[in-house]
Amino acid sequence: MSSLGRVEAQRRAQLLQVQRYDIALDLDLGPEHFASVTSVTFTVADIAGRADAAGGDELWIDVAPAGGVAGLHEVTLNGIPLAAESWAEGRLPLPADALRADNELRVRATMAYRRDGSGLHRAVDPADGEAYLYQQSFLDAAPSVFPCFDQPDLKARYAVHVRTPRPWVVVGNGAATELTPGEWELALTQPISTYLVAICAGPYVSICSEHDGIPLGLHARASLAKELARWAPQIFEVTTAALDAYHGLFGIRYPFGEYHQVFVPDFNAIAMENPGCVTLRDALLFRGAATPADVLRRSRTVVHEMAHMWFGDLVTMQWWDDLWLNESFAEYLAHRVLTGATEFADAWVDFGILRKPWGYAGERAPTTHPVAGGAAANAQDALADFDGISYAKGACAIRQLIAYAGDAGFIAGVSAYLREHAFGNGTFDEFLAAVSAACGRDLRPWAQAWLLTAGRDTLTVAVDPDGLASVVRTPPTAYPAARPHVLDVGVYAVQPTGAVSADVARVVVEANLTPAPGLSMPARDRVVLSNCSDLTWAALDLDPESLRLLPEVLGRLADPLARSVAWQALTDGTARGYIDPRVAIAAFEQGWPQETHPALAQVVADDLVALVRRFVPESGARAQFERLAATGQAVLARADGAQLFDGQAVVAALLVARSSTDAELLRGWLETPPAPLVGDVDFRWAVVTSLAASGALSQGELEAHAAADRSTSGRLAYLFARAAMPDPAAKRWAFDQLVSPSAGLTNHEHLELARGLWRAPDPALVREYVGPFLAALPGMFEWVGADAVNHLLRFGFPAVVEPATVERVDEALADPRLPTALQRAYVERAWPLREAVASRQRWWPAACG
Repeated sequence: MSSLGRVEAQRRAQLLQVQRYDIALDLDLGPEHFASVTSVTFTVADIAGRADAAGGDELWIDVAPAGGVAGLHEVTLNGIPLAAESWAEGRLPLPADALRADNELRVRATMAYRRDGSGLHRAVDPADGEAYLYQQSFLDAAPSVFPCFDQPDLKARYAVHVRTPRPWVVVGNGAATELTPGEWELALTQPISTYLVAICAGPYVSICSEHDGIPLGLHARASLAKELARWAPQIFEVTTAALDAYHGLFGIRYPFGEYHQVFVPDFNAIAMENPGCVTLRDALLFRGAATPADVLRRSRTVVHEMAHMWFGDLVTMQWWDDLWLNESFAEYLAHRVLTGATEFADAWVDFGILRKPWGYAGERAPTTHPVAGGAAANAQDALADFDGISYAKGACAIRQLIAYAGDAGFIAGVSAYLREHAFGNGTFDEFLAAVSAACGRDLRPWAQAWLLTAGRDTLTVAVDPDGLASVVRTPPTAYPAARPHVLDVGVYAVQPTGAVSADVARVVVEANLTPAPGLSMPARDRVVLSNCSDLTWAALDLDPESLRLLPEVLGRLADPLARSVAWQALTDGTARGYIDPRVAIAAFEQGWPQETHPALAQVVADDLVALVRRFVPESGARAQFERLAATGQAVLARADGAQLFDGQAVVAALLVARSSTDAELLRGWLETPPAPLVGDVDFRWAVVTSLAASGALSQGELEAHAAADRSTSGRLAYLFARAAMPDPAAKRWAFDQLVSPSAGLTNHEHLELARGLWRAPDPALVREYVGPFLAALPGMFEWVGADAVNHLLRFGFPAVVEPATVERVDEALADPRLPTALQRAYVERAWPLREAVASRQRWWPAACG
């Protein structure tokens, strides 16, 4: 199926407008297929001169029936039968001689359920054998459910009728009513884009509420009924607080009737902002111990998706290169609302330590791109830009815009933009004009530097011979731009008493050298952090004295934002190669036990485990992992309740489970886990996986653990643990399952197999699979789906850190048959591998030969 091009989408949008879709789905035809009958009403401009002006029969509707043309049973345009045989590559041409000014197209087709998290996905819960359906139309999967003009700027209203097995529940964009048993009708929607159309159907359990006249619903698989009931009060609390906050911020009420949140299995993303029917990964209904950071991140997801009801759903980008109008704003607004309207007043700390490093990694790669204006040639190319740059960097840019132009003008401009384009589409230029008018200044130069130019500046602090400090801004050579920064510079000095003092100064950087007047800058025994309040987006180069002292003082910095910036600087500097990984490990040993912020403690622990795995050669990894494990055990040793923040013992125990090489300790935890984790099935799997990956667990023991947990989560944990076993037979089994269409795996099962496959104490165990894995990926597009393959590449890319792996990637890139959709993904995902190889060669030369 060809990907829609930008130019042809523009041409089609000029020629037609879509008024309404009437869709009837029969979901009671068995486990493979469903029936789809759709009537589309649309108008076509300039019928008489259309062919001459626009080049012939270029109008078509997108549809992807089961079995290709064989799945198209009846097609009529304005009552005239059309030949289904004209369908090709996902497109059904609409002949010019059958078109009128006002048109009705009717298509009766058979469609296939999917198992890749796109289209109408069908999942069977292993806990009880029940089937659950959900529709994921993004990015271009809507045509596999119903025929449509599939592009974001051809909005329409939708009336949906659904027939289901009984007793099922149906949720969709419009309020659902069961007319008779198994017959459902969904209320006519407001105009929305095709990629936002969704239904969910199955024996879901539901909890309903209401707030400010808006009906609310939460839904999940029946096997998660206990977890749904456990977390519903907190989710409703965040949902209602966010509704009130957005109403107050924009002055525009929620525009889509009911607001349902459906927790679904096998979901590729974390969540999707379908109007009135938000879908979320059901792992967010934590079944075991949940830390405050876990709850914060789920709350951020809830508030992020709700922001899309205005930015993305009410007003939708005209084409995919303006996706920042969706994601950057939702990212920014989620954290703004969390800090101002919920219990999570320090949500920006979590943003700094979790979300920004995702974007920083994207900036380091040669595939970096501007926040806006990417000019994606087609829809699939645009998918590559749904990354940390569009999310985290875009959110940082908005914070800088507000610091630069003022909050009141910004919000006024946003509200004006939303009102002017309500239920329609908007562009970068239209948004910028609205905010510029409200702020009373021309923001185009600022936007050119921050939004339309890739790359990040590097910030350092220099001291002249007179002791005066200045901020040095170094733009990237490849992407020069004069980005203004509003930031805080912090100098943290160790006093004779051992206390750490903080001297912080606000600096507006508008040149490559900007004085920081009044800032005290001792030559020794101090750490300097430019951007210490984490307001801007930049790489920080730590000077030698700061780097020397940081491990000692990091844990004693009073401001959690400053600690977040320090951790970011260490991990980013390690990836850039100028910091020895052992410096970050030493900082962890000394600073992490003192960490009191839940998000910092949890993310930094996870980051350090990943850092050792990536940057430390296998011959030295065991000793470094034991340093991490010892640090976690030291925290557990003082777990008397009063000395630990809520969830700290859980984080420490998970750290030990993932890093310890002490099989006796871990086996003991299978019988008697640490106190906060007694009976926690997910913690048990963390321990089982570590034992399996180290060769300390037999296949029979692993099968017994799997038999005791027949849930979806248990199935995924089993696949990861089995693939991670350091045994040639286990690796061969994992690879064969991964690349075989006949294995019938879900998208998440593929991902867990890949993650486990590349976990190996000796690269020799998996080296032989790197080339075949890369060779298999293009073919997997045909039976896994583009979105699932992209997630597989992001989280399951070969992790064999050696030059030979880089060579295999380069060979794959040199193959002219490699699909363009994979070319950028290979370059992007290979970059962390190149960073790791370079770091190991610099800091561990003896181990690298």
